[in-house]
Amino acid sequence: MKTVLGVIGGSGVYDIPGLEKPRWKTIKSPWGAPSDALLFGTYKGTDLVFLPRHGRGHVQTPSSINYRANIDVLKRVGVTDIISVSACGSLKEELPPGTFVIADQFIDRTFAREKSFFGPGMVAHVSMAHPVDSRIANALSNACAEEGIVHARGGSYICIEGPQFSSLAESNLYRSWGCSVIGMTAMPEAKLAREAELPYAIVAMVTDYDCWHPDHDHVTVDAVVKIMHANAEHARKLIMNVAGKLGPNRTPSPAIENVLDTALMTAPEKRDARLIRKLDAVAGRILPKKKPARVAKKAAKAKTRR
Repeated sequence: MKTVLGVIGGSGVYDIPGLEKPRWKTIKSPWGAPSDALLFGTYKGTDLVFLPRHGRGHVQTPSSINYRANIDVLKRVGVTDIISVSACGSLKEELPPGTFVIADQFIDRTFAREKSFFGPGMVAHVSMAHPVDSRIANALSNACAEEGIVHARGGSYICIEGPQFSSLAESNLYRSWGCSVIGMTAMPEAKLAREAELPYAIVAMVTDYDCWHPDHDHVTVDAVVKIMHANAEHARKLIMNVAGKLGPNRTPSPAIENVLDTALMTAPEKRDARLIRKLDAVAGRILPKKKPARVAKKAAKAKTRR
């Protein structure tokens, strides 16, 4: 199977210079408008599809991002694997600004976002016990080492609603939970990727120590942006390196790519037809294929004659 690597760029990462045959294309989704058009291209024979999470020019807040539409359009254009790049704050002394954390767990503290493609009339429950694909995470870790990027493999990313930064009490609470980094965008993105059966991994780029640190008790946008620009350059190098590592010939992740086989709960005769139509890209693999109008009409006539 061919690799089509989807990259979701976070703060400061709004495009990927160096792609061969780059082209922006607007893709429609039944879940509404995604953050931006998609950038298509190739690198060393591997197809890439890039989506700026906040839109070019950073126009979307963490809460206004249409996460469902973003994941849907990536699935709709044939993306097979997702790498998420996200700016974050550090909750540990040993993870200073500039460090790339390849997190493998999440804690979701968001409350104002649509978190599932499924709902009344089509209920589904997918496992999030291991939300990150180890195959992609390993490739990211190896690519960081080759590029000389200071990084850490593993750790918990706590996702808050934002857009405000944490209070000191909150920051200390999250540290007491053992969290490594804090951000505002990994959720529900990772959950939706799992529902869409897309292997997902995240690179959390540390921009500051969050307010728990005595030298960073007032997180400012200026300070964050300065580190963010340096991180963005490293992120672009990392993406190109890992694209070569994953290569055009894909290694599957069966446990993720077949997760919906055991997730659907609603009886077929009780399923909402409108919701099923919206799930054509996300869950089309397991849903009944709609017959073309002419075929359906001929089948109905034949049944009438009998």
